Amino acid sequence: MAADSASVTATDTHTFLTRVHDYAESVLRPHALRTDRDGVPSARIGELAELGLLNHLAPTEYGGLAVDRDTDRRVHEIISGACFNTWLVWAQHAPLAERIIDARAAGLAGCELADRVLRGRLLLGAGISDVRRYPDHYIRASRAPGGWTFTGTISWVSGWGLNAALTVAAVDPGTETVVTALVPVDEHTRSDTPLTLAAVAGSRTERVRLDEVFVPDEQVLSAHSLDHARLLDVGLASDARSHHFGLAETVLRELEAVTDPQARHVAQTWRPRVAAIRTRAYALADEAKAHGGGPHRLDERLATKVASGEALSTLTRALLIARSGRGLGRDDTAQLHARSALFVLVQGHSADVRRAQLAALAR
Repeated sequence: MAADSASVTATDTHTFLTRVHDYAESVLRPHALRTDRDGVPSARIGELAELGLLNHLAPTEYGGLAVDRDTDRRVHEIISGACFNTWLVWAQHAPLAERIIDARAAGLAGCELADRVLRGRLLLGAGISDVRRYPDHYIRASRAPGGWTFTGTISWVSGWGLNAALTVAAVDPGTETVVTALVPVDEHTRSDTPLTLAAVAGSRTERVRLDEVFVPDEQVLSAHSLDHARLLDVGLASDARSHHFGLAETVLRELEAVTDPQARHVAQTWRPRVAAIRTRAYALADEAKAHGGGPHRLDERLATKVASGEALSTLTRALLIARSGRGLGRDDTAQLHARSALFVLVQGHSADVRRAQLAALAR
């Protein structure tokens, strides 16, 4: 891969996807059950970096691959389908290169830490979802000379122990400004509570305490009003996304490999349905992005997300049924995929998503 070239060609993209696919099939998929049990190993981060997956969205001048939106979706599908725990750890980091570039275009994120992210030299964790819970629970941002002070407990950080820094969203309650910034992991950031999860148990997810962490202005990625931050979050939370379809493809493949013809018939019935949901989800998300995000065609996007969750629930139940009691064994992927599907149902929950899901179930 000629990462320092002026542009990324179709051949480069094909080569990149082939390498990611080969890695996923030879390393991630065979170890997915062990990873869920023992946790994502530290060696995996170096492997992801070697593949260019820590800065695949960064411009080529930073050694990145500058892949397009469709290629990025395929990467998410491949990794989530092979090992959902690895995907979750990586997905906290993956979009940040693009966000840093946008911040730099606005005159922000001029720090060396941001440069290291763009060059794929470290893994970021994410602590941004607590803004949804403001004012009941949030990270407090207080203005200080030359920057901000962040204080509070982040409810959910995946990849803890693997990340060198975090992306944190905090709220200044006086002005209701949401400040999102890069925060190094050091003595002021510490694990508050390891989370015992029934799903994505290998994702190294913990609660993390920020003890009066000073964040220089040069580490700030954005500062928006709370209303604007919530508008942006509508787009983030309301769409069916690539990992839904990566996981669905894996379950379909495993159903197709079952000897029971009825199980194979389930896969045959649902494969075109999943493909249709995928096509609609991506088209709606692209249209919303073109309209600046926010609530554009929100009801249709929510309905499509609900449909993708219901498809995953159905397919994972079918796989478990097909494998009978052995599907509940910790050495069987049926229970792993079923638990991953449960995580998809509650990941990135907004009130709109929750209402849409429950309304569909009531019908």
